Amino acid sequence: MEAFANLVRQLDTNTRTNAKVAALAEYFRTAPDSDKVWTIAILSHRRPPRPVNTSLLRDWAAELAGIPDWLFEESYHIVGDLAETIALIVPSETATHNPPLSISACLGHFPALKQYSEAEKKAYVLQHWPGMTYYQRFVFTKLFTGGFRIGISQKLMTRSLSQATGIDEELLAYRLMGNWDPARISFKQLVLEPQQEEQHSKPFPFYLAYPLEDKPESLGSPSDWIMEHKWDGIRAQLIVRNKMLFLWSRGEELVTEQYPELQVLTEALPDGSVLDGELLPYPNGTVGSFKDLQKRLGRKKVSPRLMKDIPVILRAYDLLEWQGQDIRSKPFDYRREKLKLLLDQLRATGKDYPLDESEVLTLSTWDDARQERERSREKHSEGLMLKRRDAAYRTGRKKGDWWKWKMDPYTIDAVLTYAMRGHGRRSNLFTDYTFALWDENEKGEQELVTFAKAYSGLTDAELRQVDAWIKKNTLDRFGPVRSVTPHHVFEIAFEGIAHSKRHKSGVATRFPRILRWRKDKSPEEANSLSDLKQLIP
Repeated sequence: MEAFANLVRQLDTNTRTNAKVAALAEYFRTAPDSDKVWTIAILSHRRPPRPVNTSLLRDWAAELAGIPDWLFEESYHIVGDLAETIALIVPSETATHNPPLSISACLGHFPALKQYSEAEKKAYVLQHWPGMTYYQRFVFTKLFTGGFRIGISQKLMTRSLSQATGIDEELLAYRLMGNWDPARISFKQLVLEPQQEEQHSKPFPFYLAYPLEDKPESLGSPSDWIMEHKWDGIRAQLIVRNKMLFLWSRGEELVTEQYPELQVLTEALPDGSVLDGELLPYPNGTVGSFKDLQKRLGRKKVSPRLMKDIPVILRAYDLLEWQGQDIRSKPFDYRREKLKLLLDQLRATGKDYPLDESEVLTLSTWDDARQERERSREKHSEGLMLKRRDAAYRTGRKKGDWWKWKMDPYTIDAVLTYAMRGHGRRSNLFTDYTFALWDENEKGEQELVTFAKAYSGLTDAELRQVDAWIKKNTLDRFGPVRSVTPHHVFEIAFEGIAHSKRHKSGVATRFPRILRWRKDKSPEEANSLSDLKQLIP
């Protein structure tokens, strides 16, 4: 734990990317192999289930510090991070008889600890907290809370591991993909010498597009680009290897069992095929809305009724492996040609498979592209994708070859009604906001009805201004939440909108965020709930 805590201290106190990469690389060169595996797991969001409820950690920390619960909660709201709060308030002992605890030993205890009684869990935690330094206690508690954001992306972690091992960064990115278990795999098996049989289920690292901010004319001739709609579903890779089918989401979650209708592709597709595409709801033979797809998300068991009501298809737009060969380095034109050949072979069988190809649009001018983009919402797409014809399939988000030209978002002017403190570096500011729109109640009076929450879109200077105003205009407090005087109007942008029985407003929005602060408007000039509902397609 000492070595990993020291690493976290270096990462936490350094703002330079190169220094962070150097610290990680040195750690990967010197740490025990078992700790390296768990460190890779933590930084790529793979952790065992949380063994202790965080409310218990709060109670035990307050008890050990000798402070009342209300003081702990007030401290937590100011600090903004539970592990940091506990690390600060728990008193340290200068001498301890506890043996040093490694990160692999700590996380290795989690499965057994989860089965312990509450008293046994408490004894385990209190045995270790006092004998640790601040950063050791912070790391130890952070592992228990389940979240571990320390400003290191998986891309930076992979770059550091590449420097430490001398293995190509893109090859490492591929080796670290998939559903590996840090408790069951060694550093040698994962990084240095992975066995071929362990690779057959692995997806390739996803290639991500950048948003197009300039006019499309800045990209040159339209003939250099393949254009298609940006489908509003779940990005996925479908793999058929060794007569087995695997379906991976972009978040590296194995979701094969959630979409059993795709299993028919195991025999239909040739062995050694990897397709990149979008999982889409497909009721009545047409693309449905993302709201339809949400009913299928996260289900471990899918009923026949749900499969019938909301069937899904994979709309493929790239072929990454062809006849067992990795073809990502080939031009996009070549990969699309092979994808078409593959799907033509399926269509020739006369059978109806839950797989089709994203249409390549024939658009000779950028004005034609603009007109097609304007038709996106009626096709249940988010806009257009622009992909350079000669582009290889790369790793991660790279500028230049893939662009997403999304539709302008929906917008509505809403009133700020509630606020909550942020987290981490924003824990001393009220930055998480709730917004409302006007609606007529049963008495025929206008009242504000909550419809969305948002916490991004303002500058740091604007956040400080709003925070100062909130502290002076609080009407009521509900734990960390404050009710404020309805006064400020903000333009809220969002990507999608649909009817919802789960929300008081009757409307659900996707990805709401603050577009601008409307200082020119009074709260009475904000939009109504009926205005919002008129935006529903």
